[in-house]
Amino acid sequence: MKKLEDWKGIWVFVEQEEGCVAEVSFELLAAAKQLSLKRGGAEVVALLLGHGVKGISPDLLAYGAGRVLLADHPSLEKYLPLPYTRVISRLIAEGRPEIFLLPATSVGTDLAARAAIRVHTGLSAHCTQLDINSRGELMQVVPAFGGKVMATILCPKHRPQMATVRPGVYRRGEPCPTGGIIEERIVEIQPEDRRQKVIEVHWEKKPARSIEEAEVVVAGGAGIGNGEDWKWIEKLAETLQAAVGGTRPPLDEGWISEEQMIGQSGKTIRPKLYIGVGISGVIQHVVGIQDARTIIAINQDPNAAIFQSADLGAVADFRKILPLLVEELGKK
Repeated sequence: MKKLEDWKGIWVFVEQEEGCVAEVSFELLAAAKQLSLKRGGAEVVALLLGHGVKGISPDLLAYGAGRVLLADHPSLEKYLPLPYTRVISRLIAEGRPEIFLLPATSVGTDLAARAAIRVHTGLSAHCTQLDINSRGELMQVVPAFGGKVMATILCPKHRPQMATVRPGVYRRGEPCPTGGIIEERIVEIQPEDRRQKVIEVHWEKKPARSIEEAEVVVAGGAGIGNGEDWKWIEKLAETLQAAVGGTRPPLDEGWISEEQMIGQSGKTIRPKLYIGVGISGVIQHVVGIQDARTIIAINQDPNAAIFQSADLGAVADFRKILPLLVEELGKK
């Protein structure tokens, strides 16, 4: 039986598509470096699966990995749950990482749950913060009870300690080419893993600049009421050259896309200026804007929770304020 002290190092699953690394993978490498410092310089390992993706490895080493474990095989060219889970599980059993981080994306979430079951360990999903306690255990902070509290989860008796981390929680570090090791592993794909195959790939066009990168964000909530009034959110954003965001109700109404939803189930943003209109401010949304430099809230309800997070608040009907803002800002 393997002892807990036999498990060492911090692994990061690298999500990539056709040789393009997802931004969240670089963010997780930065998170792993921070945790490494608190674990006495534990090795940071980037786990890279795919086909013909060896050229990615130098970037992973430059952004924090001390070693890249490369599993290259035609069956791994596109993400498929069965072969990916088998390869990941085998590498975990061989390498025995103490901590294994994956992105809280559709791919990362699916793979993490499958791998955790295979290797008989726990998993914390959609973490918004990671830390190491005095006993060297990974502290995984996630919103719980509908987002009303932030729960800290530990996995003291099982390894690896696995967590999926939301995109945008950490920031990509500065590249620092310092060398490193690239290890290629032999991949064995079993016949039963070939039951799945990719039939078709559908690409959706995304905005040229994502909401996570915007310096100014104007967001609306359930208080907007209808699609006609939502146009004022878009007009203000256009005037400010800002990105448009929102909460779950506007998404359900079709006023925004999933790429524009902010909060626990959406994006985490860090703009210089965030303007929230008609947003109540429950924790599910606030966790996505807590790192904004300046928060302005407009809401008719003086008891709205958003005012507790705001630097500047206006208790008023947005229908009277936004037209004036658009007019005055337009003059400048």
